[in-house]
Amino acid sequence: MEISEIAAVVTGGASGLGRATAMMLAAAGGRVAVLDLESEQARHFADSIGGVFVPLDVSQTGAIDDALAAAEKAHGIARVLVNCAGISLVAKTVGDDGRPCPSDVITRQIAINLTGTIEMLTRFAARLAIAEPVGEERGIIINVASIAGFDGPSGQLAYAASKGGVISLTLPAARDLAPHRIRVMTIAPGMYETNMVAMLDEAGKARLGGQVPFPNRLGNPDEFADLVGSIIRNPMLNGSVIRIDGAHRLP
Repeated sequence: MEISEIAAVVTGGASGLGRATAMMLAAAGGRVAVLDLESEQARHFADSIGGVFVPLDVSQTGAIDDALAAAEKAHGIARVLVNCAGISLVAKTVGDDGRPCPSDVITRQIAINLTGTIEMLTRFAARLAIAEPVGEERGIIINVASIAGFDGPSGQLAYAASKGGVISLTLPAARDLAPHRIRVMTIAPGMYETNMVAMLDEAGKARLGGQVPFPNRLGNPDEFADLVGSIIRNPMLNGSVIRIDGAHRLP
């Protein structure tokens, strides 16, 4: 599938990995809908890449259909969905004060990272399934998990659970959607230079990047976006999770 010929939807598309992905798609000639929380910065970014901004909190599942309809009205039926919307909140299973992990830390991450991903996937797929194929396929859904879904550090109980869920849904979703000629892939990145590490100073970022066996640094969001482009263009990639191991420690 050639990106220059399609419309695409990117959730969490105004920052981090989503922003880099939206920029890559637009640069390749794609018609990009940036779905993210309402802000002037998000609107300005979408305008700057020639895309359209559609405000959406993916945890508000009742708003998803309207957001997809707005994207389709602007650009036609979307062939690509990249689910980048996500948050990471740190809290131990039992805190130093002896209290359990706060319920809102658990429910908020599950609502955005897992439920939001599933709801976007199913509703996007339902719209795409009735569209005419482009060549041998109708389109692709790429979800974003995390290396924490395989190897979660201390303090990321709910985050690891939510991303592990995204990893687990990949294969059944791909099996369900194969008869509709819709591919499903998941990327599980490690540590990247995004808002999740923005609060660290340069020394802190260097220490975090130093945990990566090779290359010995944090990932660049553009490198993630390049992988997204490669997946879109390769019709044989379906039903798999690609690990970009980042901070994963080799044995």
